[in-house]
Amino acid sequence: MKFKGQTHFYSGKVRDVYTIEDQYLVMVASDRISAFDVILPRTIPFKGQVLNQIAARFLEATKDIVPNWVISVPLPHVTIGRKCLTFPVEMVIRGHLTGHAWRTYKSGLRTLCGVTLPEGMKENDAFPQPIITPSTKAHEGHDEDISREDIIAKGLVSESDYIQLEQYTRALFARGQEMARKQDLILADTKYEFGRIGDTIYLIDEIHTPDSSRYFYAHGFDERQRNNEPQKQLSKEFVREWLIANDFMGKEGQTVPEMDDAFVASVTARYIELYEKIIGESFVPQVVTEDEVVRIVDAIMVP
Repeated sequence: MKFKGQTHFYSGKVRDVYTIEDQYLVMVASDRISAFDVILPRTIPFKGQVLNQIAARFLEATKDIVPNWVISVPLPHVTIGRKCLTFPVEMVIRGHLTGHAWRTYKSGLRTLCGVTLPEGMKENDAFPQPIITPSTKAHEGHDEDISREDIIAKGLVSESDYIQLEQYTRALFARGQEMARKQDLILADTKYEFGRIGDTIYLIDEIHTPDSSRYFYAHGFDERQRNNEPQKQLSKEFVREWLIANDFMGKEGQTVPEMDDAFVASVTARYIELYEKIIGESFVPQVVTEDEVVRIVDAIMVP
């Protein structure tokens, strides 16, 4: 696609980002899916629409906490917003010991990104208080864990800005947890990205989607923990688990297992399930052609 006034194009792992007049971004959420920082060989129908619409809902619901980059959402898988200077770290916050944190803990380590992890925890247990475990942002390859102290010492983010990012992160996570509880869900962990224009910090990218977050079903959570049973969850973690079970973790020499039609359909169903559960509305799939995207965005950007 090519838009009027387009000055740059970037294709990420799951999104295509078009810069307009060096001031605005047109973010198109694709149906690509990635895991272990690798783009998987098959797309997931309607995944882009699910992610974009969930993110739009949560960005609207949190703009009283921190301003965000969004100007409009003209199409189900397209967002138009402000171009910000991105902070080179992702603010990962964890309310439960799960995913990457659990794999680290299970290996015997008791620190993650400079944060000390309590002894005696089981997979999916809640932390006494949510912990922030940042990572560096990588355009290619793997994001890397990094501590608060190293972020500041290396000058990636100034101390004053980092303190503000932590405050925003905790407030956003608290709001996300509150909204999840109303839908009988637990927001277990998530990540946020921030940027700035001048002196103003903005929340950017997507928030509280199954690509950036992990949700547990609240009903039966405590009982499953007591019985050492796996938690019922809505996230992309089941894709990672499927890949691990098929001997793939994104390491050199490993081959992505074949994704058959049944598996692809199951992934789509999981994404739609999360949309309907967290939003509380039926999902209405929409197919939009590239020509329609260009026509509608151009009409907005260049009246």
